[in-house]
Amino acid sequence: MSRQSRYVHPRPASPWRIQALSGACAIVAPAYFKTMLAKVQNESSGPRTPLTVWYDGACPLCVREIALMRRLAPGGQVIFINVVEEPAACPLSPVAMLARFHARDSDGRMYSGAAAFAALWRVIPVLRPLGLAARNPAILALLERAYAVFLRIRPGLQRRARALFGSVQ
Repeated sequence: MSRQSRYVHPRPASPWRIQALSGACAIVAPAYFKTMLAKVQNESSGPRTPLTVWYDGACPLCVREIALMRRLAPGGQVIFINVVEEPAACPLSPVAMLARFHARDSDGRMYSGAAAFAALWRVIPVLRPLGLAARNPAILALLERAYAVFLRIRPGLQRRARALFGSVQ
C-alpha cells in the first residue's frame, strides 16, 4: 500500500504575520489592532486635568471614603469639594448635590451616582480597572442599582457611624 499524502485544508488568510527583524522573529499585528492598542495606551495615561468631586462633608461615611480617595489619588488629579462648607462651588443646588455623589471631568461632563464613582476610580491607579469595567453599560447598570440600595440605607448607616466614630468635624 503506497503512502498517500494527506490533503491539508488551506488556512484562512490571517491579518497577523511573522516578520523577521534582524535575525529575530516578531509577530506583526494588523492595523486595526494597532489602532485599538494606541487608543487604550492613550486612555491609560490618565486625565490631563483634574476631576472635580463633590461630597457630603456632614456624612461620616463620606468623609472617611473621601479621606481614602485623597490618599490613593495622584496629586493634583482630583479636586474634592465639601458641599456643606462650599455650597457656592456647586454647579447644581446644594440639595441636589447632597442627594447623590457627583463628579465633573475636564471636558465639563457631569456624572452622578455610580457613573461619578466610576469616573473617580478611573483617575486612581489602583481602582482604574474597576472604573474601566464600569464603562460597560451592563456593569454600570448593576453598580447604579447597588448605589440606589446604598442610598436607601445610608441614613441608618450614618446614624451607626456617628455612634461609633462621633460627629464629623
